[in-house]
Amino acid sequence: MADALNIAFFTDTFLPATDGVVTSIQGFRKELERRGHHVYIFASGNSSTKRLTEKDKNVFVLRGMRFKKYPQYSLALFPFLASHRLKNLRIDVLHAQTPFILGMYALFFAKSNRIPIVGSFHTLFTNKSVIKEYTTNSKLLVRILVKYAWPYAQFFYSRCDKVIAPSATIKSVLEKHSIDGAFTVPNGIDLERFNSRIDGSKVRERLTGGGSNKLVLYIGRLSKEKRIDTLLKAARLLKGKKITFVIGGTGPAAALYQRMAHNMRLDNVQFTGFISDEELPRYYAACDLFCLPSTFDTQGIVSIEAMACNKPVVGADYLALKELIKNGKNGEKFRPLDPHSCARKIEKVLNHIDDYKGMLGTARQYSVAHATDLLLDVYRKAIDDSTNLS
Repeated sequence: MADALNIAFFTDTFLPATDGVVTSIQGFRKELERRGHHVYIFASGNSSTKRLTEKDKNVFVLRGMRFKKYPQYSLALFPFLASHRLKNLRIDVLHAQTPFILGMYALFFAKSNRIPIVGSFHTLFTNKSVIKEYTTNSKLLVRILVKYAWPYAQFFYSRCDKVIAPSATIKSVLEKHSIDGAFTVPNGIDLERFNSRIDGSKVRERLTGGGSNKLVLYIGRLSKEKRIDTLLKAARLLKGKKITFVIGGTGPAAALYQRMAHNMRLDNVQFTGFISDEELPRYYAACDLFCLPSTFDTQGIVSIEAMACNKPVVGADYLALKELIKNGKNGEKFRPLDPHSCARKIEKVLNHIDDYKGMLGTARQYSVAHATDLLLDVYRKAIDDSTNLS
């Protein structure tokens, strides 16, 4: 095996979406290419995807049909069009970032051409509430999808040569559903981009009006599974406490949450809309603490970005956040879906902010350099096993 690998990523979600899968792809690609490897991205997308990537010769956009309810995902209409590109690239390993149309095509191509394939389990697409919310209005189809979601996951990942879970918690979830042998490879954080030296004073002044209010931040997709309603209800409980809540990002439930805040008369809550990549680190630097009420995250990458900026995190005691947050050290966990517990933990951290000193240590464990070392180990195992079987 040559030192420099030719790696093909396959994904059903890509730019202009800015979800965790896209963040992971871009972060790993940058670090892999910095080390001399070659990364080719095959992504389902639309005209916006093509426009954003037209100057990137290593990104191949396959026309996709967007999910109406879940617009960051799309189904590639003609995935086989990737074939002629792939055959000229001498790919050493394929990496299916998603298990849907392009992931399945990657699996087909890998098996047909005896190329090792690695599959990542980034998203709990098997979650019943997510299936109900984002797939179809037909109750019958929802029941079918819920019934067969995990069997499909087992079918797909059991045929990958290696499987990656972004956290030990998700590895355990996979094992409970008979998907064994997954490697834990977290999505890495760029510790040069996110660090404690960033100046967030101008952003803070703009958000607080130059006042003395504490600032609680959420950044991420505005969707129902992120449970931002829990944070809004906590904000209502903390009205009059000189705390400003800032909710950054866009998503399918943005209008819903804005109406909810309006109906609850939350004058202590601001919605910023989309936050650019350039501004993002300054928002973390501006806040006093970061809050993630989600009961869906497989890693909680935004929480780690906040910790890299030396900000404690208050998050739901569920899935990956249960593993990531250490009470009294880098933040506090609250009972999932419980706004009273969330409000109490926000107040506790704000009132004892100097007691939380473990954020930078946690963030260093998730550096993109370390995560890429782990990823390359998985690639090499897959390639070596494939070579031994030949």
